[in-house]
Amino acid sequence: MYVNHKQKQFLTLTLIKKCILITFLCSIGLNQSLYAQRNWSNVTKDIEKAIQVDTIKKKGITLIYINKSNDFDRSVGDKLKEVFFTNYPKQMKLYNKKSTRQVIFVIDPDYDGIAAAGGGVIRFSPAWFKKNPKDIDIVTHETMHLVQSYPHNAGPGWITEGIADYVRHVMGIDNAGANWSLPEYRANHKYTDAYRITARFFLWLEKNKKKGIMKTLDTQMRAKAYTDDFWVQMTGKNVDELWSEYASNPQI
Repeated sequence: MYVNHKQKQFLTLTLIKKCILITFLCSIGLNQSLYAQRNWSNVTKDIEKAIQVDTIKKKGITLIYINKSNDFDRSVGDKLKEVFFTNYPKQMKLYNKKSTRQVIFVIDPDYDGIAAAGGGVIRFSPAWFKKNPKDIDIVTHETMHLVQSYPHNAGPGWITEGIADYVRHVMGIDNAGANWSLPEYRANHKYTDAYRITARFFLWLEKNKKKGIMKTLDTQMRAKAYTDDFWVQMTGKNVDELWSEYASNPQI
């Protein structure tokens, strides 16, 4: 398409304005994300509202346990602490020895999810545990996120959540009690489904393709070195080829 000088100037100015607008919007999004992260990790107000605050130290690891719920079953809380001190040191040793040595649990009635981790803090919904008191290995999944500590845009989210559920499957203390397990393969499954579906695929890879591949994948994600070539380098096949092979014989 032919463009004269005036048109070129106009297009150039328009492009510059768009770039400035995009940069501004991205800056707003980043600032909002940082603000949300700070709020998530700042537990000063949580402590003010707490009915129970415990600080427990074992073998160089500290757990600060903050309970803001009046009717939360303390025996469930004790089990959450037990899972933490059983599995978090194992996760650190196997995956990331530089993981934070101080973790904060908040039993938070104001949190409307199930559980989530970030900035050394894990928030749990007491409502979830009222209905599912045996789902204590949520701790195993969430502490793995602290161990992962992947930088922004390290790689696909399905890998992050797939690894966390893979670790829950391998290290879980009472998955059976929570009626939690990896689902049998179905034709409508995709490796990008994340969580348990991806975790099962990862388990198959670990058992049938390359022992230690999950540890290497985790390391690559944390170093922000993951690319789609990872699968070829580790197994000789790309991820789509691996999934097709898995789908044809998904036994684990």
